[in-house]
Amino acid sequence: MLLNKNSREKTMSLKITKKKIKSNFWVAPAIYGVAAVILALLTMKLDRYLHVHHQLYKHIPSIFLTDKELAHSILSALSTSLLTMTTITFSSVLVVQTTFLSQFSPRTLQNFNESSKSQRVLGTFVGGYIYTLVLLLQVRKNDLSETFIVPSFAVLVTFICVGMFVFLIHHVMDWIKVGNLISNITKETLLAFDNNISRDKKLKTIKDDTELKLEDHSYTSVISSKRGYLQFIDTVKLVNYAEQKDIIVKLEKDRGKYVDVDTPLFKVWGNNAAFDKNEMLSLLAITDDQESVHDVDFGIQKLVEIALRGIAPGKNDPETAINCIEQLSQILSKLGKYDISNPYHRDGNNNIRLIIEKPTFFDYLYKSFYQIRHYGKSDVSVMISVIHALTLIAETNEDDVKKMVMNFTEYIVQGLKKEDWLFLDRDRMNSALKKLYAAGGQSGQGDLLEIE
Repeated sequence: MLLNKNSREKTMSLKITKKKIKSNFWVAPAIYGVAAVILALLTMKLDRYLHVHHQLYKHIPSIFLTDKELAHSILSALSTSLLTMTTITFSSVLVVQTTFLSQFSPRTLQNFNESSKSQRVLGTFVGGYIYTLVLLLQVRKNDLSETFIVPSFAVLVTFICVGMFVFLIHHVMDWIKVGNLISNITKETLLAFDNNISRDKKLKTIKDDTELKLEDHSYTSVISSKRGYLQFIDTVKLVNYAEQKDIIVKLEKDRGKYVDVDTPLFKVWGNNAAFDKNEMLSLLAITDDQESVHDVDFGIQKLVEIALRGIAPGKNDPETAINCIEQLSQILSKLGKYDISNPYHRDGNNNIRLIIEKPTFFDYLYKSFYQIRHYGKSDVSVMISVIHALTLIAETNEDDVKKMVMNFTEYIVQGLKKEDWLFLDRDRMNSALKKLYAAGGQSGQGDLLEIE
């Protein structure tokens, strides 16, 4: 039992550690720096080997060999140049991060920080500088020969660094394009949803169980020992653990929710002496920051914030908001194809073991558009884009989702009727609304916005 518990904790810890390593800028440069020191020592060992075996020099073109003074000059110049380029690289990264903070959203900053390409470029520059500096220290006056080959290796490393610098410029220019950022967030959110669905498919889920009356029985609460965001829930192992202990577990918080110390996380029905609270807590991951690896809500939140920045009075960039709305419709269209709100999870014997109150499709729909509707209610292009997004969702899903979309449409129309629209704007929106109602199975609607 203790072995299984330790194994679960190690697995969870490895997942969290891997994510933290991926998002920390110092890890990759540190690894490259250590590798550069080792490579420099091996290069110098090769040089000393050639000093001992002079006959091997005749097989090496003279252009790759230098004397001691020239070796010092080349290595000194290269190390200075690489340090300058490293400084410029870090400055470029800071500029990009400032752009992300001011133009898009503070939440989008981690998307750039987690980019392995940026970290590898920084690591290459740090490693190149350390490599040339170590070689410079190793070229000594008491060497066995006045001929050195190490400057040629340093020049080769510098060529690689220059190539990586050009690549960084291209990468930064690509990343600060708002379209690419929005597309990357959408892909990340859809991947998180796919991961959640694939994990839930391993379990039997049902929407309700009228025979289960847990409120009539006493329960034991399991409280949190940490504060932060509930980032990961190992539902499969929770069900297996509940089956093993013959208990029923209800999770009080869903993924992405903030918990504090002593926040109730579990309600447990059954044999109180059978389960270990710490063992159950080890199946959850609570982190300091929100991440969209397993949290669909957080990905939607990022897109909404970028859209709100686009329609802010000081920026006036409705096209960015429209792009976000289109991507939100893609996410919601996929969410609607799955019954995502099933709270009851069964074990292999068809007994309910885990209950998780999940957000419904309508919750996601409301969260995606209610702020955009509020702040963009007077922008005709934004509101028409929202109507088009709802039309796409209704067209690609079944009747139950269509009903929720049409219910939400009434909320949108209610807000639109309060605005003073010009007649051409009314015509455009009425046309878009008719298509939406037709997609939702309510064709034959007249003018939904009155035309004077």
